[in-house]
Amino acid sequence: MMENDFISADRETIRKIDEKMPPEEELTDLADFFKVFGDATRLKILYVLLCSEMCVYDIAMLLGMSQSAISHQLRVLKQMDLVKNRREGKTIFYSLADAHIVTILSQGLDHIEE
Repeated sequence: MMENDFISADRETIRKIDEKMPPEEELTDLADFFKVFGDATRLKILYVLLCSEMCVYDIAMLLGMSQSAISHQLRVLKQMDLVKNRREGKTIFYSLADAHIVTILSQGLDHIEE
């Protein structure tokens, strides 16, 4: 296609887009962040932790899954800073990292329920 085949936006619109567009690295990080929400098991874990701080054993029992499967998903969630943990004796308890996670889950659900 030739350049003239495109509808051209005015310079002001292009300037606004340039101002709003995050750098490529941030867009890649954002895409990776949203990929984490693309797994139903991880979403279930996040919803469990939305209600209460829990250990791997309790999450596994609630979701009817193996502890190793839950541990693997928690590792992914922790790497993306969606969950945090604390140790009490030999037990590690997991919880949501911050209120942003609650907002993301809530707004996502609101969007699909519209």
